[in-house]
Amino acid sequence: MNRRTSAKWGELPSLVLGQIYEYLEPHDRLNASRSCKHWRSVIFQKRFFVNFKLKLNIDNDRQCKFFRHTLYNLTKELIIIFDFINVFHIEKIRRILYRIARCDNLQGLRFQTNNVGLMPPGDISEEGLVDIEQLFVEPLKVFLNRKKTSCIILDLGAIEALTYYGLDFLKSLSRPQDLKQLTLASIKYDPSHYPMFPMENSLLQKCSSLQVLSLDYDTLNEELLHVLKFLPLKKFLICVHGLDRHHAGISERAWAEFSANFTNLELIVTLVYAFEAVEVLQLRILRQNMPITHLRVLFCDYMNVEALDWISLNNSATLKSIQWIDSAYKHSDNNTMDLFLRTGQDPLVMMSWRCKNLEEIVIHGYVLDPHNIVGISRLRGRTLKRLEVSMIDSTPNEASMDSFIEEINTLLGQKWEPFNLNNMHPALGYMPVADDVRDEYVFDLIRRDISN
Repeated sequence: MNRRTSAKWGELPSLVLGQIYEYLEPHDRLNASRSCKHWRSVIFQKRFFVNFKLKLNIDNDRQCKFFRHTLYNLTKELIIIFDFINVFHIEKIRRILYRIARCDNLQGLRFQTNNVGLMPPGDISEEGLVDIEQLFVEPLKVFLNRKKTSCIILDLGAIEALTYYGLDFLKSLSRPQDLKQLTLASIKYDPSHYPMFPMENSLLQKCSSLQVLSLDYDTLNEELLHVLKFLPLKKFLICVHGLDRHHAGISERAWAEFSANFTNLELIVTLVYAFEAVEVLQLRILRQNMPITHLRVLFCDYMNVEALDWISLNNSATLKSIQWIDSAYKHSDNNTMDLFLRTGQDPLVMMSWRCKNLEEIVIHGYVLDPHNIVGISRLRGRTLKRLEVSMIDSTPNEASMDSFIEEINTLLGQKWEPFNLNNMHPALGYMPVADDVRDEYVFDLIRRDISN
C-alpha cells in the first residue's frame, strides 16, 4: 500500500468507520483500531464496549490517566487495585470515584488491596478516620447515590476499615432494589479483638434483587436471617473470626426456616484466623439444618477432627467442598497439628462415604496417610473434581508411593500427584511469612468463592 492510498484509508469519516466496525468481531475490531490514531479514536464508543470490565492498577499512572479521560464512561464493571496505606493511591482513588460518579455506564465496583487489615481499630486516630472519610468514603457515597444509574455490584474487597462504613454505603444507594452483589465480609487485623459491624435489617430488606452476599458472622442474627430468606440469594458467604460471648448464635429453627426458601443456594462458611472458633466449630456455629455447601478453614492452626465428623453426619446432603488450609510452618504448640490417622476412622474417608455431593477436598498443612487418600479416591471416584494435598506420610517406600499415585490416577480419571510445597504459594510453605502474604492468599480465595 503506497502512502497516498494509506492516507485515504486514514481519512475515512468516523461514521463510515463506525459502521465498518459493527461488522467485525471484537478481536478483529480491536486489531483494526491499531492501524492509526484516527481508527483508534473511533472505537471508543459504548456500542463497542458492552459489558466491558476493567482492572485499574492505581500504581500505573498512564493507565489511570487513560481511564479518567477515555474509559471512565465505557466501563461496566471496575476493579480498582491499590495500596490502602499509600496516601497517594487514596488520593488518586478519590479523584476516580468523583469522576465515575458522573458517568452513566458503570454498574459494578470492586476494590482489591493487599492491606485488607489496615491497622488495629483502636489505633486509628480521630484524624485518621476523618482522612479515610474525606478521601475514600465520601466520594464512594457520591458514586452510590447516582440517580441515573444503579449500582449492581459493590465489593469492599474485605478491607476492614471500609466495612465499618457498610451502613453508610447502604444508606447512600439511590436504588437498593437493583443491587445484585454485596460483599461486606472482612479480614481482621486482630481476629480476637475488633469492633462489631452493626446492620439495620431494613436496609438489606430493600435489596430485593440481591443474589450474592458476604457478611461477617458477628453481623448475623436470627432476625437478619429471617430477612435474608425473602431475597433471591444464590450465594451466601459467612466469614468467622472471633466468637463474641454475647453472640446468641443461630438456632436450628432459624436455619430450617431459612433453608426451606432455597433449593440451589451456595452457603460458604469461611473461618479466617479463627483460633478459638475452630475448636468449637461444631458446637457454636454449625447446625444440622444449615444448608452448608462449602467449608473453608484458613490458617486456624488446628485440625478439628470432631467437626469434620459432625459435618459429614449432619450436613451430608448439602456439602460439596471442604478446604482445610494451614501452612506447613505453624505457630501453635498444639500436639494435634499433624493429621496422622493410620487406625480408626479417618474423618475425610467417612466424609467421602457419607457426602454424596462432595466434589472438592483440599488439605494443606497436615500429614495424610496415603492409604486413606486411596480410600477417598475409591469412594468418590470421578465425581471428585479436585483432590489437593501437599503433605503425605513418607513411611511407605518409593515403590509403594508410585503404586498409590497410579491407583489414585485411575480412580479419579485424571492425572494426580501431591503438590510440591516448594512450588506453592509461600503462605503454605515451611518458612514463616509476613501477615500481608497470608492475607493475600486468603483474599484471593475469598474473591474466587464470591466471583465463581
